[in-house]
Amino acid sequence: MWRLRVCRYGRAVVDPEPSPSFSRLPPRWLLGADAVAALVYTALVLPTAVSEGHSPGLAVPLVLAVGLPVAVRRRWPRPVLAVVAVASVAGMATGVVEDPFVAATLATYTVALDEPRRRWVPTRTLGVAGAAFVVFAAAVGPVGWRWDEGASVLLGAAIVAAAWALGRAVRDRRAYTEHAARQLARRAVTDERLRIARELHDVVAHSMSLITVKAGVAHHVAHERPDEAADALGVIETTGRTALSEMRSLLHLLRTDETPAGASPDLAPAPGLADLPALVDRARMAGVQVDLRVEDGGDLPEGVDLCAYRIVQEALTNVVRHAAPAGCTVRIATADGTLAIDVRDDGPGVRVLPDSPADVGHGLIGMSERVAAFGGEFSAGPEPAGGFSVSARLPYRTADAGSPA
Repeated sequence: MWRLRVCRYGRAVVDPEPSPSFSRLPPRWLLGADAVAALVYTALVLPTAVSEGHSPGLAVPLVLAVGLPVAVRRRWPRPVLAVVAVASVAGMATGVVEDPFVAATLATYTVALDEPRRRWVPTRTLGVAGAAFVVFAAAVGPVGWRWDEGASVLLGAAIVAAAWALGRAVRDRRAYTEHAARQLARRAVTDERLRIARELHDVVAHSMSLITVKAGVAHHVAHERPDEAADALGVIETTGRTALSEMRSLLHLLRTDETPAGASPDLAPAPGLADLPALVDRARMAGVQVDLRVEDGGDLPEGVDLCAYRIVQEALTNVVRHAAPAGCTVRIATADGTLAIDVRDDGPGVRVLPDSPADVGHGLIGMSERVAAFGGEFSAGPEPAGGFSVSARLPYRTADAGSPA
């Protein structure tokens, strides 16, 4: 089994998670268990082989070759299967080992669990040939073919084949689980990258739009109205510091998830609807007359509060960039567990798009993705009477609504 561990902002790690079986044991314990099984099997088969009148010089090596390699089947699965198969055929042909299928089953299962798909055909061909030779060896062996012996051989061959099929099924399941986990990890990384891109866009685009507008104002009035130029430079300084503070908070989240002992993260709280007046003031400094009305709907979930702030921020950024100087209304209300956001301006309804195609529509796409993450509704476009509107509906549940009565 595999476990996906998604770290903050884009780092996803696929960790192996042992399934509830013997795979939870340390490797040395598994090797020890194989060694014990090999010794027990050999100790049970060897006395019978020697007591039935077979020469010890023949019986002992064959029995040891059948049983002892099982101890290292996890380290060298294919060589172990080859040795066990040859020894089993020889043991059945000479009558020394009448039932070598326990060792052969374990060796076959291990190879099936480890064998790559590209080697299936030669391995299965050798397996079928080996099984046919075992049946032939049992038929021409010293005891000859008997129906009870033949049934035992066929049953043993069927068990070995079932071990191969089981090993392949387990291997395929592990491969599928690993593939699914890695796909999930890649998707998590992509989602986190989109989240980072949205945050960077919201922080940088809004501040840079204000800075660009005010820098242009300062440039044009620097000689004729120095006081107005000084005010514009003050707005640029304040906006730059605010953007720098938000960027530092965002960059801190891009670092390691764990804060060193004794260290303080020193992060400012995420912005929300309570910070809208300061946001509106900055838009007014850029020449947009903003009318803000927020109905107090109680405490909102932190994610919804941040999402609402970012939507208003991006909408005002678009007004500053494309419609200033203009008038703008911002209406925020809550009703029946839904937060309604409406931003409308009286500027030109058709926006002048930037020259670079890569810059087109990222703000609207980001707002739409934020709303979709909460299962809400989003719309944006020119109004029939002129101007441009942005509308969002964000459903939410308060802590009281989510707790049992």
